Amino acid sequence: MSKRPHVSKPQSAPSSSKKERTHTKGANTGPIAFFIALFVIAVGSIQIISAFHTYAINLSELNSLKKQEAVLAAQKKDLENDIARWDDPAYVTAQARERLGYVFPGEQAIKVEHPEAVSGEQPKSDANANTETGQSNLPWYSELAYSFKESDARKPDATNNGNTAESRQQNDPDATAGTDAPQDGGSAGQ
Repeated sequence: MSKRPHVSKPQSAPSSSKKERTHTKGANTGPIAFFIALFVIAVGSIQIISAFHTYAINLSELNSLKKQEAVLAAQKKDLENDIARWDDPAYVTAQARERLGYVFPGEQAIKVEHPEAVSGEQPKSDANANTETGQSNLPWYSELAYSFKESDARKPDATNNGNTAESRQQNDPDATAGTDAPQDGGSAGQ
């Protein structure tokens, strides 16, 4: 076994140039690395924010679907109760008497014409509902006549009935061009 002698190289010249190269290389890559790191952080932040946003949207949809499920379950229970009631013969008999006015053979049906005279309460009818909402209580033919009078009383609108400057010139050669004022009187074409 022979040992080689360790030969040391002069380090003064190459090491100083190596340090300068490393130092200059590090000084140039610092801002680039900083901006790359900022870009990576920004992209990561956007991804995290979009993930939380999607999570929040899905959570709100889930909550609304749970509420909707609860409402539908309550409706289903009500409908099942209605079906069970209609299976009861006593309920069917009571509904036939109340809604349709049926009576058993040998019974006599009595209908009270003015229930307010017996009970003292005003019946809730369509006439009372119309007066509460501010609508008129006229018969249909009176309302029709009233609507005809109202439509005749309104002045014709130039855009609604096609009464433009061109059509007025065709119908009335004395009409001046470029005026879009509605006519006060009715014309023969109307």
